[in-house]
Amino acid sequence: MTSSLRLCVLIAVSLLAFAANSVLCRVALDGGLIDPANFTLWRLASGAATLILLCLLKSLKQQDTSLKTVWSEGSWLSAISLFIYAIGFSYAYVTLETGIGALILFGAVQLTLILMAVSTGQKLRALEWLGLTLAFASFVYLVFPTLSSPSLIGFILMTFAGIAWGLYTWRGKISSKPLFATTSNFIRTLPILLVTLIIIGLNGEYQISGGTFDGILFAVVSGALMSGIGYALWYAVLPSISASMAAVLQLLVPIIATIGGVIFASEAITLHLIIATCGVLGGVLLVILGKKKVH
Repeated sequence: MTSSLRLCVLIAVSLLAFAANSVLCRVALDGGLIDPANFTLWRLASGAATLILLCLLKSLKQQDTSLKTVWSEGSWLSAISLFIYAIGFSYAYVTLETGIGALILFGAVQLTLILMAVSTGQKLRALEWLGLTLAFASFVYLVFPTLSSPSLIGFILMTFAGIAWGLYTWRGKISSKPLFATTSNFIRTLPILLVTLIIIGLNGEYQISGGTFDGILFAVVSGALMSGIGYALWYAVLPSISASMAAVLQLLVPIIATIGGVIFASEAITLHLIIATCGVLGGVLLVILGKKKVH
């Protein structure tokens, strides 16, 4: 397999993994197979276990790799961002359809990254401002009170999840060893998650035994394969493509997730969703193109 073909395959598998997370979560929660808290628990725990295994395999090739090295690459700030993303993602999909959820998530991610770039002193051109305006207007249109609009709670939760993932992505830029950083951050989310589950449990809203076998299986596949291995593959891709290309490629995820929702969750593609999708993704694409012209 040539290097170019290998790169294309890795990119395709990574994007499918991101979209599959949305489909798996939606199918599990919409079918009542598992509750959001337990889905998050199994997803983060299995993701951490998979990433630890990947680090151990990597250490066999690099004798200087140690647990201290892996742990030091992560941070509690990144872990908190990852946790907010994961818990918000799960609870949002109780009320959101697959495509709408992925659209809100990745739209919020891109806008967060753009705004953070602006906050660090980056100048925006007219094309970039036009893109931001179009994306924001499309978000307003998405939640406009019609029959096909998403629930307000679901929209807010997924927006916070997207902002958190954007912050987590931004924090990842400072790491020279992304796999180790991700592993450390996944491990750090576990005590945060346990404290959260205890608090939820005190209100009588959480049972550790909650969830069917199928629901737990969906969560484990989401965590171990789609999150753990999916993130590892994406990190392997990033050094070979530009930041602008990486951002553009991620815009394909909501489209893939929407198709997955239609196939596996029997969801309908509405004109409302199509218009909102084109608006948000088109707006973000304008920002990326405008940013590219600056360079």
